[in-house]
Formats: sequence, structure tokens, C-alpha cells
Amino acid sequence: MSDAHSILLAGLTGLCCSLIFSSIPFGPINLTILNAGAQRGFVWAWLVGLGASTMETLYCAFSFTGFSSILDHGIVQAFMQLFGFVFILYIGFKFLLAKSVNVPTKLDAASEKMETTIEHKFHPHSAYMTGFVRVLCNLGVLLFWIVLAANLMAREWVDGDSTAAKAACVGGVLLGTNIWFIILSYFVSRSHGRVSEKALLRLQRLSGISLIIFGLLQGSHIAWQLARHNHRQHLRDEQLLAPATNTDSNLN
Repeated sequence: MSDAHSILLAGLTGLCCSLIFSSIPFGPINLTILNAGAQRGFVWAWLVGLGASTMETLYCAFSFTGFSSILDHGIVQAFMQLFGFVFILYIGFKFLLAKSVNVPTKLDAASEKMETTIEHKFHPHSAYMTGFVRVLCNLGVLLFWIVLAANLMAREWVDGDSTAAKAACVGGVLLGTNIWFIILSYFVSRSHGRVSEKALLRLQRLSGISLIIFGLLQGSHIAWQLARHNHRQHLRDEQLLAPATNTDSNLN
């Protein structure tokens, strides 16, 4: 794979993943932007989104750079792929079957405690810092990007050996999150908060379907890898048995 092709693929992968898997599902940040856009207008809502996209990009960059050396080990890589398959399907079904746009997870309680502690220390009164702190305290975002980064590198959609490819993917994430938050902030500020919950729920369910499809593709990839490994092992066994068979024939 040429450098230019791998960089372009990584950038597009980061852009698509940030839009489909990270930005559109409605969580604390999107709900904060909805409220901010309705009450304080476009600029305030956009600054909340800008702070959120900054912290999410940092989490994404940390996931790609902090774990790339660990993922070189075959056992760790296999575990992360299997865990990613289960985790992505779990999140996908939660979004698909959600009855409201606020879908709590097991990490919400820990995230809320962390957010309360950090807010007491830093007092994020500005819009930018509000978005930044909300994502900083959301442990689910960090876990999601660790799992997703591992799977993207394992599938070679992002070249784990190329710093430029990983940087392109992180840049795609930054671009994608900002595009979504700008669109959301503008739409909410223009509609003065009159946003249908059904419309938001449809977007969230669409994201859930996308996550499920991605998870199923991941599961198919794992099954294909296992089948290929078993086939190679079978060929090795046949090659080991062949010399012994030939020796017995010569002796006879």
C-alpha cells in the first residue's frame, strides 16, 4: 500500500468513524449543545462543540499512539479484536433499541463523579471549557476510541506503522466532529430549540445500525482469520507428515 493511499484511507476512515460512531449518537455533549443553542445562540453552542471535539481528538490521538506498540503482540491484538466485536455490538444495540436520546451506560456514574470533581477544581464557565470537560470526564469516549483504534489498525484501515497515517486519521476525526457540531449548533440556534425528539432518536438508531453492521463485519473478519489460521495449520501438519510417509515407502 502506497504512502499516499494509506494516508488518504486513514483520513477518510477517521472522518467517517467520527461522524457515524462518535458524533451523531446523542449523549451529554449533543444534549448540551441543544440546550446551549436554544438558550444562547449559535456561537456559544459551537464553542461547546469545539471544546468537545478538541478533547475527543486528544483521546483519539492517545488511543493510536499510546497502544500501537502493545498491539504488536498477537495475543493482545486478538483479544482487542474480540472485545471490540462484543463492545461495538453492545453499544449498537443500545442505540438501536433506545426509547429516548439519553442512553445511560455503566460508565455514566463514574463519569459524573469525575466531572463533578473536575468542575469543582477548574470551574469551566466558558462554553469551550464546558465541552472540553464534558468529554474529558466521559470514560466511555476514551474506551470507545481505544477499542476502535485497535480494530482499525488490526484491519489495516489505518497503518499502525505509519505516523502520517495515524495523524491523518486523527485529523479526520477532528474534521468530522467539528462538521457535525457546527451543523447541529446552526440548526438548533435557527430552530430556537424546537427539535423533534423523534428526529434525534432516528439519528441515534441509524448510528446504532451502523455500529451493528461494523461489529458484524468485525466478527466476520475474526472468523475469516480463524479459518485461515486453521487452514495454514492443516497445511503445516500435512507437510510434516509427508516426509514420514515417504520414508516408510522407501523402507518398504
